[in-house]
Amino acid sequence: MKRSISISFSVFTCLCLLLATERRALAYINPGDGLLAIQSAGAFLAAAGYYMRRRILSLFGRGKKPVQSVPVPVTVQTVQKENTRNAA
Repeated sequence: MKRSISISFSVFTCLCLLLATERRALAYINPGDGLLAIQSAGAFLAAAGYYMRRRILSLFGRGKKPVQSVPVPVTVQTVQKENTRNAA
């Protein structure tokens, strides 16, 4: 618990320092660049969802439940030969 609080505090401190030392950007960004970033994030989320689909479905109870195999006793039966002649 203490470790996660320490990590969270460190990340928060880094973000605050990044915002405090922000410089003015002297560059031009195309409007399509933002759409490319959104598309990349959507593709990542779709791939992650496909990769973890069984875990996601099991959260809702729709996943395949493991089948428990029950051993069935095998009995050997002797088969008596009957008269198998055809009257053709």
